[in-house]
Amino acid sequence: MKYYSTNHNSPEISFKDAILKGLAPDRGLYMPKKFKKLNNSVYNKKNFNEMCFETAKILVDGEISDTDLKNIVFDAMNFEVPIKNINDNIYVLELFHGPTAAFKDFGARFLARTMSYIVKEKNEKITILVATSGDTGSAVARGFYKVPNIDVVLLYPKNKVSYLQEKQLTTLGENITALEVSGTFDDCQHMVKEAFIDKELNIKMTLSSANSINIGRLLPQSFYYIWAHMQLVKNNKLPVVFCTPSGNFGNLTSGLIAKKMGLNIKEFIAATNINDVVPEYLETGIFKQRPSIKTFSNAMDVGNPSNFARMLDIYSSKDNMKKDIIGYRVTDEETLDTIKKVYNNYNYILDPHGAVGYKSVEEYKKMYNDKGIPIILLETAHPAKFMNIIKDAIGQEIEIPETLQEALRKKKKSIEIENNIDCLKDYLLSRI
Repeated sequence: MKYYSTNHNSPEISFKDAILKGLAPDRGLYMPKKFKKLNNSVYNKKNFNEMCFETAKILVDGEISDTDLKNIVFDAMNFEVPIKNINDNIYVLELFHGPTAAFKDFGARFLARTMSYIVKEKNEKITILVATSGDTGSAVARGFYKVPNIDVVLLYPKNKVSYLQEKQLTTLGENITALEVSGTFDDCQHMVKEAFIDKELNIKMTLSSANSINIGRLLPQSFYYIWAHMQLVKNNKLPVVFCTPSGNFGNLTSGLIAKKMGLNIKEFIAATNINDVVPEYLETGIFKQRPSIKTFSNAMDVGNPSNFARMLDIYSSKDNMKKDIIGYRVTDEETLDTIKKVYNNYNYILDPHGAVGYKSVEEYKKMYNDKGIPIILLETAHPAKFMNIIKDAIGQEIEIPETLQEALRKKKKSIEIENNIDCLKDYLLSRI
């Protein structure tokens, strides 16, 4: 299967090359040229790993042997993915049971193992640059920790991630380096993109990405959309609605990939905090990027979401996009109120991102859903990662999983740099 750039000014390349390059030379994002359809080999599987493997075979299209691909998938997807009914026709898909307690584990672990396989095959050494607003960095750091011939450099915005998230980002060492940037997530993301197209850097070192700009992060995230649908609907005969808390819109784009492969999805609820450039676009037809604003749901504090380019590539216009995606904007006050209400009424603790999603589901149901179609909310992070916010909402402490306690016990190691591509470039060149 060939992959093309969303800017349509770079050569088509293979799956393996798209994984290693991350960003196309024309600054576009790679997309599969054709979406092959899901088949009964996928729908008939009773086990999550087996279902993921059958789906991966369709996406990889023979570029990795079945034996090696199965090893990659089974090693990456080695944790549970429970779905729970909260109330009426609202279900929560818990995506936080991986090693860093966030949905990014799915994509990061698959990408790390796939990259390791490709790098070993090509006998190369690469440096991965990652901009993170919180959970991406920790998932990538754990996924690539001690992987031979791969160094990881994480850029995160100073004072704009939670204490626990920062501990996860900065305490591993070895082949993982954390850069603390004086700026926002959008600044970090811009610096990474500039590095990818810098001629000197690309001559002297091989750079790649593990952000959601890398298609290798998005493809495996489509797996859990398929799995959730299979738990509620047999044989793909009836539709469901997915609610995806969204910042850089990689997670939602993964759902669009699943839909393009034939999964019966009625529509998507794009749930954002006040950084609402995509819901605004769906209303006005104008995409107006702007500086991100800090909120309780920090992983969604994105003012210029990269994956909007993929969304626009799929749909080409606002009117086409609106047929499948409905956007909502949720404030911090509404986020806290929702955490408190869901806990009091249903004894379920949402994290701030899930609360943005749940509030959006409530608004959606007022307007559109009167037929009992299952609505699946993606709960993207464990609430313990946001202890102070949760305590303010429900008035009590919550238990911290051992995987998160381990990070809290370690010492922070980070390097502070200015919000400047030259600073990043100087640092990278100093490592050679």
